[in-house]
Amino acid sequence: MEDLQIKKSGTTYDVVVVGSGAGGGMAAYVLANAGVKVLLLEAGPFFDPQKDSQQLRWPWESARRGASSTRPFGDFDAAFGGWDIDGEPYTTKDKTEFYWFRSRMLGGRTNHWGRISLRMGPQDFQPTDGLTDPWPITYDDVKPFYDKVDRLIGIYGTKEGLENEPDGIFLPPPKPRLNELFITQGARKAGVKVIPGRGSVLTEALPGNKDRGACFFCGQCGRSCKIYGDFSASSCLVIPAIKTGNLKVITNAMVREILTDKDGLATGVSYVNKEDMQEYQVNAKTVVLGASAGESARILLNSKSSAHPGGLANSSGVVGKYLHDSTGSSAGGFLPQLLDRKRYNEDGVGSVHIYSPWWLDNKKLNFPRGYHIEYGGGLHMPSYGFGFGMHKMNGMVPDRDGKPKEAGGYGASLKDDYRRFYGTQVGMAGRGTAIARADNYCEIDPNVVDKFGIPVLRFHYNWTTDEINQAKHMQDTFEEVLHNMGAIHGTKQGPETNYGLEAPGKIIHEVGTIRMGDDPSKSALNKYCQAHDCKNLFVVDAAPFVQQGDKNATWTILALSMRTAEYILAQRKKLNV
Repeated sequence: MEDLQIKKSGTTYDVVVVGSGAGGGMAAYVLANAGVKVLLLEAGPFFDPQKDSQQLRWPWESARRGASSTRPFGDFDAAFGGWDIDGEPYTTKDKTEFYWFRSRMLGGRTNHWGRISLRMGPQDFQPTDGLTDPWPITYDDVKPFYDKVDRLIGIYGTKEGLENEPDGIFLPPPKPRLNELFITQGARKAGVKVIPGRGSVLTEALPGNKDRGACFFCGQCGRSCKIYGDFSASSCLVIPAIKTGNLKVITNAMVREILTDKDGLATGVSYVNKEDMQEYQVNAKTVVLGASAGESARILLNSKSSAHPGGLANSSGVVGKYLHDSTGSSAGGFLPQLLDRKRYNEDGVGSVHIYSPWWLDNKKLNFPRGYHIEYGGGLHMPSYGFGFGMHKMNGMVPDRDGKPKEAGGYGASLKDDYRRFYGTQVGMAGRGTAIARADNYCEIDPNVVDKFGIPVLRFHYNWTTDEINQAKHMQDTFEEVLHNMGAIHGTKQGPETNYGLEAPGKIIHEVGTIRMGDDPSKSALNKYCQAHDCKNLFVVDAAPFVQQGDKNATWTILALSMRTAEYILAQRKKLNV
């Protein structure tokens, strides 16, 4: 029976941080650099892109030769995890759909994300249409921290002076690729604004940082970068924080719950070591959750006690509610003008070179808020499965003499078509605002546990006509842009697929399960991401979001986490935490 006993640590840390992604990594970095003794718990293995990245591997080096991979975006993707993890299930209720992406590794999802780095704007924090609650903070409250993140991590872009697409402190952006010149021309004819992309990739050396190299334009940021040329929480935050001597990292630590005393204050964390399957307890004066919007909600809901019978920080009953993911719909085609195009290296950065911020007035539309458009294509590295599905256009394409023929086949004809079409593809994807609703939520499934014996999450989520109408607008816009640029459109998504609207969770932008607010009866956290019910508990991932904009969440997570970490330091000086 000795093996079943909980192993308790005799050390008490100043702060224990759960999760090492954008939020947890930034909190650990700020606190450790301020001299605070920090313990960081990560549910996956240690990952250093310099040593562990699969960057610059050729497609034929895949052992599976293009067959299904254990990684959701291919063998060389820098993500240990995905929507399905063996032994770590989640469930849904009432026949709704939700796909929950987990990345179990140091740095979390930041190792393989698209590096699109957008600030939320004044209208995102303080909406004027009355559909959602305002944040308890404004853009001006967050702007100084956006600025600090820009300087610390590095971001390229251009100053455009758009009110709700705030400018940052930018490095030079990469030049548009050939296909993107066609896209820009077609989009502007449709009245769609196109500007240089904004991404956290070092297009030139970052002043004062000798540990990170400038991008050499291989276009493979999704594999993580061996020279730390792009932002990953592992390379840019956690590993530098370890070097301070103030941060200890325990990997493969699956957190079960936050421990509290009789007064309801946090005293530490209980976790299962995935290597020996033993349960351990660590002590801390302050607990910081940065495990992701879903995982942090799960931990709080599983942290029940006499002081917190409904779960920790949940006297309001809102933990798990207001879950929302970005909307997403996409389209593609090819440019006949680029058939048999000249070959040269135009890989560029692994983030977007151009994109379209939201450009319209919703008062004239049948859906609220908006979306941005991300563009792709060009002479990037071909992958297994490169084919002609979107090129067939009723089964026919032009041959070298301009006569219609069926694409593909086999042998010499297939190889010839591959060469002809390589580099002609164009693609576009909308990423939009979904309204935060209380009836989209996650909760603890009372009947299911994972392989560690921890109760799992159960999701309930439905799109409404607002999101479906937004997806239709995306498809109509894509069609017009493709037509204007002279492209041949692939299969257009219609009402039978909700206009290509991806299932909730598929865009991997979920936010909002532990929302902040001034009223403790309607929110779990205050404006500094501090729990109303437990003053030494903080949440620094996307869970505090009141309402997501049409912006990718990472830059706001980083800014809010830095703001919260600096608040913790100030409260420590006052002996309040």
